[in-house]
Amino acid sequence: MLAIRAILHPTDFSDNSKQAFDLACSLARDHRARLIVVHVLPEPRVPLGGIMTPPPAEDYPEVKKQLQQIKVSDSRIVLDRRLAVGDPVTEICRLARNTKCRLIVMGTHGRKGLNRFLMGSVAEQVVRKADCPVLTVRLPIRIRRRQRTLSKV
Repeated sequence: MLAIRAILHPTDFSDNSKQAFDLACSLARDHRARLIVVHVLPEPRVPLGGIMTPPPAEDYPEVKKQLQQIKVSDSRIVLDRRLAVGDPVTEICRLARNTKCRLIVMGTHGRKGLNRFLMGSVAEQVVRKADCPVLTVRLPIRIRRRQRTLSKV
């Protein structure tokens, strides 16, 4: 059996991420593992020829506040919150490696066709590049249908 001591949960604060967080909490509780929650801010785009260094992660108070609002329901779970700036796939894989995570649990939007081609998929790239297993979680079908119905109103 895989000895899991640390689980990484990348979040974009979406409903898909919340669903994955609930599963990550259950796994962390069952394996008595530390749960690391990370949000990665993409580096700001710079016009051609311009040089700009991204501000440090600490310079994003609203995102830090959102991270602090993430709570676990079981007090036995050790929760560690991280904020990173850079390419999300690179930073997620790097953090998993540096913290010796044995599992990444993340939400996926489940885009298909042209949307997936245009938008890409962070989850798909993490699955391909991570050194550890990646568990992807989608919202249940009934919730996705309800969200589509509400968005049409």
